[in-house]
Amino acid sequence: MKKSSSIFLAKSAIKAPDKEHRRKINFNIGKYNAAVPLGKAQFTDLTKVRELAKNIKWDAIEHLDKHLELFEKQIQERGAKVLWARDAAEALKYVGNICKEKKCKSVVKSKSMVTEEIHLNHFLEEHGIESVETDLGEYIQQLDGEAPYHIVTPAMHKNKEDVAKLFAEKLGTPHDLNPKELTLVAREKLREKYIQAEVGVTGANFIIADIGGVAVTENEGNARLSCAFPKTHIVIVGIEKVIPKMTDLALFWPLLSTFGTGQKVTVYNSIITGPKQATETDGPEEMYVILLDNGRTNLLKNPKTRESLYCIRCGACLNACPVYKNIGGHSYDTTYSGPIGSVITPHLSGMKEYKHLSNASSLCGNCTEVCPVRINIHEILLENRHEAVQSGVGSVTERVAWKVWRLASLNRFIMNSGNGQMKNWIVNRTFRAWTESRSDLDFSQKTFNQLWKERSKA
Repeated sequence: MKKSSSIFLAKSAIKAPDKEHRRKINFNIGKYNAAVPLGKAQFTDLTKVRELAKNIKWDAIEHLDKHLELFEKQIQERGAKVLWARDAAEALKYVGNICKEKKCKSVVKSKSMVTEEIHLNHFLEEHGIESVETDLGEYIQQLDGEAPYHIVTPAMHKNKEDVAKLFAEKLGTPHDLNPKELTLVAREKLREKYIQAEVGVTGANFIIADIGGVAVTENEGNARLSCAFPKTHIVIVGIEKVIPKMTDLALFWPLLSTFGTGQKVTVYNSIITGPKQATETDGPEEMYVILLDNGRTNLLKNPKTRESLYCIRCGACLNACPVYKNIGGHSYDTTYSGPIGSVITPHLSGMKEYKHLSNASSLCGNCTEVCPVRINIHEILLENRHEAVQSGVGSVTERVAWKVWRLASLNRFIMNSGNGQMKNWIVNRTFRAWTESRSDLDFSQKTFNQLWKERSKA
């Protein structure tokens, strides 16, 4: 089995020079960049809004235990069942048991990154249960046998011709359908699935502590259908998604929409507070909420990485990242790609296996600049690098190389010794791991110290 770092380098080497891939990504991100300023115009003082959002998430994460317990108490009073999952295996076990009890043959599922994280579709298929993605982008990716490419826009790397070709191959439609016609085809196929499914699965954009509610924001209405049509509704959500009060949604829904898609607010916004009540005619008969840890407490216990749990999954940092725009989402070979994925994945899935992601950054700081809740992403990437070295998961060669580099950098005599060609030869031939995926270093003929002395004498 290949190491994750080897897969990352191999995929990156293929995607980085692919001009057609870059053209599609730049086109779609260009549309995003044009829309976002229109969404931002709704805020009188965006800096204060972002600071307020960060403060609310600070409260939510610093008092996570109390907020989660309050959420559990409130939603259980209206008949929902709350299940606590320490890891992906426990969450899948809960889903499997529920589906077995309901004699479930098919599941409809709305867009949810946390279900991608635990590989829910694969688990259900292994147990003979059909799992259908109902978000259009996710549906396209499922038909193509691919994971989501982007946190918000799962099929960002495909254009309308790619989708038309895919539908023709998988669904037998004409090759020349336009986007509107393709959408109608998907709608027709999916409407049948809502009626047939015994269980509906959704994620949650936020879980609201004070009212015991699950907040879902979307543009297609598929999440509403997934949680309302089937008799059983399962919510799978990371524990970090909690916010203290319902009134906080007045801030977070527009903020998520603006930074996620450039909208002032998305088309559908739902708050689900339990299964169908005695006085109601519509809705699921049973509702389960699975609160997932799966490594999140690793981030929580480290004061320097804790603020990465503030993330509201808007995807803005991906759209801003020069590395992501060059290598694409699939090169990361993880559920969460881009800058925020590089921050959290080593803690969710293991520093030893995924430490390389924290080096997949130019450290330009653009990710931090665009984050709606002002997470210091580039600083946490540096913290991850430091943690990897401190925990000893780096190679012996790497540690020796940096010790030599440090020794040389702190010694003026060594720094001033030799000319640029000599230094180029020593570094580019000795530290081959550095130059394998980078251009050779090119030292100046003289150091700044030498040039300054010459100028001072002159």
